[in-house]
Amino acid sequence: MKAQIISIGNELLIGDTVNTNASWLGEFLTGLGFEVAQVLTISDDLDLIKKSIKTSMQESEVVICTGGLGPTHDDMTKKAVAELFEVGYKLDQKTLDYIKSIFKKRNIPFSKSNYSQAEVPENAEVLFNKAGTAPGMWFEAGSYLAVLPGVPYEMEHLMKKCVAPKLREVFGNIGFLYSHYIKTAGVGESTLSDQVLGDLSGYFENGVSLAFLPSPGGVTLRLNGSGSTKEEAQENLKKLTEVIYQKAGKYIYGEGKDFSISEAVGKLLKERGLKIAVAESCTGGLIANTFTDVAGSSDYFDGGIVSYANHVKVKQVGVSQQSLDSVGAVSKEVALQMAKGVAKTLGTEIGISTTGIAGPGGGTEEKPVGTVWMGFYQNEGEHFAIKAMFTKDRLINKERTKMVLLEITRRVLKGIETMPYDLKKQFS
Repeated sequence: MKAQIISIGNELLIGDTVNTNASWLGEFLTGLGFEVAQVLTISDDLDLIKKSIKTSMQESEVVICTGGLGPTHDDMTKKAVAELFEVGYKLDQKTLDYIKSIFKKRNIPFSKSNYSQAEVPENAEVLFNKAGTAPGMWFEAGSYLAVLPGVPYEMEHLMKKCVAPKLREVFGNIGFLYSHYIKTAGVGESTLSDQVLGDLSGYFENGVSLAFLPSPGGVTLRLNGSGSTKEEAQENLKKLTEVIYQKAGKYIYGEGKDFSISEAVGKLLKERGLKIAVAESCTGGLIANTFTDVAGSSDYFDGGIVSYANHVKVKQVGVSQQSLDSVGAVSKEVALQMAKGVAKTLGTEIGISTTGIAGPGGGTEEKPVGTVWMGFYQNEGEHFAIKAMFTKDRLINKERTKMVLLEITRRVLKGIETMPYDLKKQFS
């Protein structure tokens, strides 16, 4: 069964708003067993909305349309649908009462434009929206059309609670596509594909497929499997999953679309009863932040020091002024001192550090933009620093430094390829 997605809003086209709805809907519909054939992003233009919906309904069994249902003059979707189906409007009393109750609770005046949100095309089945003021609408006209608010959490609520049950009711068991995510670090996409995994096409049967999703932080492997049930789809992925672990196990730090390297490191620290602290210069607290993004991180993360200025490195972390004067802040010596110093200062077993030239300015011929030193210290264990040469983009350099240092920490804790560390080959 084919489905199409239409996202409506000038703000999506000019870049004011990132279209997260389309990606969420694509994943959600695929999981229900639909083939998403096309995603359209169009402006708040009455004729264009009418034309796009009409064409999509002719080409696909299901069309999901989001955006343009607000109370202002530029919200044209409802009018476009009414004109397309050549119908008038009806008042949905349940929606009106709900909207009024929200405004009363918030002590906000109720206006004529708010009243109009409870009016829907005569041929619409109202999808009651408990998450907002604009109701969703369901239409049957040869194919099926769901018109939903553009606010992400409202759209997601209506898709899960209203639209998905209707799709299952209409189409029955249309199959299930299951996506499984394996997260890797310390290896580039081409190396992972060609040298580590090699040809895996022999495992691509029963709807099984594999995609490589690279980012500055690593490569995510997305495994897709299909079946009549979720359990069958998962079962069809077992052989491919097993061979990936056999070939790339040392690069894999976890599973799940949103699983992070900081979660992986935190789990290892907790299992070993260790605590960590971080001294950051060029990353400016990014690594501390990613640790504290994880609930329960206080079990293993004691804190961090953003030693951006040299005098802070000296006073707070114990860096030698002589080292700063002789080799500079971006150096092996300083990275080593920062890692050991923050561990001693905060009383943790492990200390890690970053010092570098994030850019876009500040580089020299000897130390160009993108030069970063990362330090690692473990009480009664390893103590080393690693040099990396990244890009000229400041934010990418910060992200890569964070990812590399956490991956180094993970490998030390796992006993995998600690030193020497072929950083250029694995992270360039």
